[in-house]
Amino acid sequence: MSKLKIAIVTINKPSLSAAIKLNDYLEDFEADIYTSKKTAALVEDINEDIITYDKLDDIIAPAWDAYDAIICILAMGAVVRKIAPFLKGKDIDPAVIVINLALDKVVPLLSGHIGGANELSDLISSRIDGCINFVSTATDQTKTIAFEMVAKQNDWKIQNLKALANISNRLLNKQIVKVATCASIFDSLPSQENLELIGFDNIDENTVVISSHITNNTTNLILQPKLTLGMGCNRDTPYEEINNAFLEFLDENNLAKEQIQNIASFEAKSDEVGLLEFAKNYDFDIQFYDKENINSLEQEFSKSSSTKFFGLKGVAEPSCVLASKYKELIIKKKSYFKSVTIAAAI
Repeated sequence: MSKLKIAIVTINKPSLSAAIKLNDYLEDFEADIYTSKKTAALVEDINEDIITYDKLDDIIAPAWDAYDAIICILAMGAVVRKIAPFLKGKDIDPAVIVINLALDKVVPLLSGHIGGANELSDLISSRIDGCINFVSTATDQTKTIAFEMVAKQNDWKIQNLKALANISNRLLNKQIVKVATCASIFDSLPSQENLELIGFDNIDENTVVISSHITNNTTNLILQPKLTLGMGCNRDTPYEEINNAFLEFLDENNLAKEQIQNIASFEAKSDEVGLLEFAKNYDFDIQFYDKENINSLEQEFSKSSSTKFFGLKGVAEPSCVLASKYKELIIKKKSYFKSVTIAAAI
């Protein structure tokens, strides 16, 4: 899992001693230990850097915003009462974990999936001999697909998270959930049990939509994978023209810059100053493919002048397919200003 910033919160000598032991198991994370000033005054020869507080309430608010995860070696009831005023949503709240003094029972209390509490608790229990991870999330207990975890693991944006409860409950009850997406993404899901692949014309309230540019839907759970763009341009096309074409492409397809993962083109464009400047400006990785790579694809692509000049199946469309994860062309190429072509694959 990614390197989290963790706060370990304690309140007395036993919990501080447990925190110091726990910190040894979290050496690959950035962890800070908190305890009360009264407790710190009772403990001699502390080798750890301990952050002290007057009242527990004084640190919960800043810790809520400053840390990815908060591990509490406190009574669970006290933790619930202290964090209650700060709860905002499962997509933004930090992971909150409660662990006992013996470090042999750990409970992911809040933000188990998106926040990473379940994953961090799994890691802690795997590192401490005899430690039991008490996961209460129903999808984890029943090994049912959790779409928010699929999105997190693939770096997909989530929309309409409130629709997740209906989807998860249907799956837990062994009812069919429809998934509107392309076949390659559907096949990549960790489980297809009780899932049905459908087209985008058959969406109902029990459908999960996995698409990069569905924006007019306000009720379904929507997962948005990132796109790879294929770009072609005339020789010596300036940066400004390429950038304007890009911005127009985003606007036409209701996309945000953040939804673009990388770009690709034909190897003959590898010295195009404007295209290279464009990639650098947006911090896009850019891949170039040769004639053999492009013509090896079995798909049929839109007619292109590159066929006449280079003997290629195309530039924008096949290059984005080659560089994409799922090899699905979802936005056919369009020409902008008679100098730039852009297509998108997923």
